[in-house]
Amino acid sequence: MRIQILQGDITTRAADAIVNAANSSLLGGGGVDGAIHRAAGPELLAACRHLRDTDLPHGLAPGAAVATPAFGLPARWVIHTVGPNRHAGQTNPALLVSCFSESLRLADSLGARSLAFPAVGGGVYGWQGRQVAGAAHDAVTGFGASHPASALELVEFVLFSPEMADAFSSVFEEPR
Repeated sequence: MRIQILQGDITTRAADAIVNAANSSLLGGGGVDGAIHRAAGPELLAACRHLRDTDLPHGLAPGAAVATPAFGLPARWVIHTVGPNRHAGQTNPALLVSCFSESLRLADSLGARSLAFPAVGGGVYGWQGRQVAGAAHDAVTGFGASHPASALELVEFVLFSPEMADAFSSVFEEPR
């Protein structure tokens, strides 16, 4: 599995699946979540409302992941995951790792060959760039070791800010 770290706009990535740093309501929000909903079009909100009306009446829990079609995006699927909110006392880093791990597992189960992540938890939820990058690194490393036959060939981290891209680059380049 190849890993790329890019600075850019995740809504323009032609990966099989992109990850949305969603809130638990799944009904859109700010930051990456809002950008993905705007770019995908109203069908994404309708699909998320359907999930809330059926399988997820209480919303999506932090660390979990669920998929919808990508509608107007150049991807096939959007994988929604909810990062733990440090400002609300959700400070367990295992929940942050779970966001990445569960998204990888779900992408693999969908047959995705490429997956693009934002910095889940790195915005308004208060996790520092190196913490997010470390969680992502741990999840990717663990997934690769436990799923050697995975169809996933490429995992991209598409970071909006140069500072977040630098944090990911430094964490993924340092020996662990």
